[in-house]
Amino acid sequence: MTTYGSFPGSRPRRLRTTPVMRRMVAENRLHPADFILPAFVREGVSEPVPIAAMPGVVQHTRDSLKKAAAEAVAAGISGIMLFGVPEESKKDAFGTPGTDPDGILQVALRDVRAEVGDELLVMSDLCLDETTDHGHCGVLDDQGRVDNDATLERYAEMAQVQADAGAHVVGPSGMMDGQIGVVRDALDQIGREDVAILAYTAKYSSAFYGPFREAVGSSLKGDRKTYQQDPANARESLRELALDLEEGADMVMVKPAGPYLDILAKVAEVSDVPVAAYQISGEYSMVEAAAEKGWLDRDRAIFETLTGIKRAGARNILTYWAVEAALKLRD
Repeated sequence: MTTYGSFPGSRPRRLRTTPVMRRMVAENRLHPADFILPAFVREGVSEPVPIAAMPGVVQHTRDSLKKAAAEAVAAGISGIMLFGVPEESKKDAFGTPGTDPDGILQVALRDVRAEVGDELLVMSDLCLDETTDHGHCGVLDDQGRVDNDATLERYAEMAQVQADAGAHVVGPSGMMDGQIGVVRDALDQIGREDVAILAYTAKYSSAFYGPFREAVGSSLKGDRKTYQQDPANARESLRELALDLEEGADMVMVKPAGPYLDILAKVAEVSDVPVAAYQISGEYSMVEAAAEKGWLDRDRAIFETLTGIKRAGARNILTYWAVEAALKLRD
């Protein structure tokens, strides 16, 4: 065979020759402990309710949620993030079910803690959007705008009732200025220094939330562009990170994950606390829909997306495939 000079002088393909070789030199590995399962629990239903826009995901009953939590423990994942869906008639302008000790989220937190104890991190979404009749993440002023500081008062109360209900971790997700500091103070005031805060540090105003709105029965009209981040901005995320860390965040998160891997990488590079990313409903539904059409290999697509998020710097990933992926990794 004719050779041309000394090329190829280097042969990176030697490290790709067999599955064992590729596994040995892999720079990033997924592990069941990386995953957190988002889960929805709906008040007043006797059977799990399928979410049409998210094939394979349901709004749980209290009993089916406990079963899902036990399955999460068995799969070896790290946590479950709970979202409560109250009866429509109970929603109001202030999101009262979010601070009612007998609201569906608080009841579910107690249920899951009783079921799994400390074998699984029980996490709670700390936001008003599921419980308000207007669907926004905060209290509205007399002009219909989200009132940042009035909302913080509600978040403080939510943090306390969620901690009392058994949350190991609270996740303030409303993107209100000062929310982490207020939540930390509220928890400390009731002696719950042990409850950690997962800050939704960079939460973008995204089209990919669409299926989630069905999952939580959202009443939103309009959009959340006045408080969620503009997709065009990157440096702003680092400012939000600095503020959240200063205010006492124990962990930080980027949401969505896939469309914002550059932001995730920037945050992971400078954060001195663990970094998570939320692979949101639209990311999930796109893969499921394309796979149902036969347009891509479902399992390969799932693990490629998860690996990309891990490679970008996420220590933990919230994903609706958490249990399924963990079991396949273990197998």
